[in-house]
Amino acid sequence: MSTISRRPLVSPSRRAVIGGAGAFFAWAFAPRPGHASGARDPRFVVIVLRGALDGLTAVPAVGDPSYKSLRGDIAFGFDGANKALPLDNFFGLHPAMANFERLYRAKQAAIVHASATAYRDRSHFDGQDVLESGYATPGHTDSGWLNRLLATLPKGSGVASNSATRGLAIGSNAPLVIRGSAPVLGWAPATLKPADAELPARLSDLYAHTDPLFARLLSEGIQTGKIASGLDVKARGGAGDPNGMEQMATGAARLLAQPEGPRIAALAFEGWDTHAQELGRLARLLGGLDGAFAVFEKEMGPAWKDTVILAVTEFGRTAHVNGTQGTDHGTGTVMFLAGGAVRGGRVIADWPGLRSNQLREGRDLAATIDMRAIAKGVAVELLDASPTNLGQVVFPGSQAVAPARGLIA
Repeated sequence: MSTISRRPLVSPSRRAVIGGAGAFFAWAFAPRPGHASGARDPRFVVIVLRGALDGLTAVPAVGDPSYKSLRGDIAFGFDGANKALPLDNFFGLHPAMANFERLYRAKQAAIVHASATAYRDRSHFDGQDVLESGYATPGHTDSGWLNRLLATLPKGSGVASNSATRGLAIGSNAPLVIRGSAPVLGWAPATLKPADAELPARLSDLYAHTDPLFARLLSEGIQTGKIASGLDVKARGGAGDPNGMEQMATGAARLLAQPEGPRIAALAFEGWDTHAQELGRLARLLGGLDGAFAVFEKEMGPAWKDTVILAVTEFGRTAHVNGTQGTDHGTGTVMFLAGGAVRGGRVIADWPGLRSNQLREGRDLAATIDMRAIAKGVAVELLDASPTNLGQVVFPGSQAVAPARGLIA
């Protein structure tokens, strides 16, 4: 990965820096790495954090001279009451994310800071459309970029072959990011009392004689449930609840770990809109996300070494704190990368600064890294995806946004 620093605020030796369009454009024409998907059995998981995660609370820029005055009572430091987990001499990590910090130290997790999609307004609905559809503007809800990625992967890549051609959607409704023409397997944690143990067998026998197609689908659904659940899984509180996040991750990981299971999956965790009392709410939510990362590591088993999990949100939040100890809709935020295939132990950033004249419109952390560059970089290096298809089909009209380099170990 290129190391380019345009600002003396932090020594480049302390953190990896993606800076300038040249580093991105050059990667579009660079040779593909020899350890792409042909030499591994890759898994790619996208977790959508709906509601706009405050990147400056999740990964506080403690070393920025303007940080503490902007954040007031919700500011973190490397000591004191609100103590962050130190990542280097500049960035900290929210203390609720101890598992992620452990993965970071093991070089299996990384953070992309001051990042955003192409969207620059502040509507949750439109922001989520852009994040999940992969288009530069809202209103495109027929399919998501992860589904189109699956549909365009080369055959025999380890992902687009035989029974592994399907994606995996976790939750009662498939997230937009994985909806589309490529087939998707769906699973959601049980919220109802389990049926009698003999009922599935009776139904299978009934439909085997009257509707063979439905019988096959029923059998597949029963088997999926057995693999994913294992235990009596109930998503108490749903995807915005820490327990629900971990249970959804458990089901996803168990299905992805199967030799003939899906290789690409999407989950959506709700509730990240922290307009008020942010510290308490985000501690709970980030703890749930952290637990989900730990569950994936445990349940994936040997497949963890070939796995990348990308956690993304529609936009960030204001640099200033509002009158209810929360933050309002903003721009720049963070992305989390975790998995045994991640070249981790780094905060990837071209830090824009937090002085008033450096904030976007005087209020937001400015975005210097495009989410699409990171997603494309993972797709090229992990899945052997075509940069041309990524720019034209997966993220339509994004040819100028080249895949980021050096994300995969």
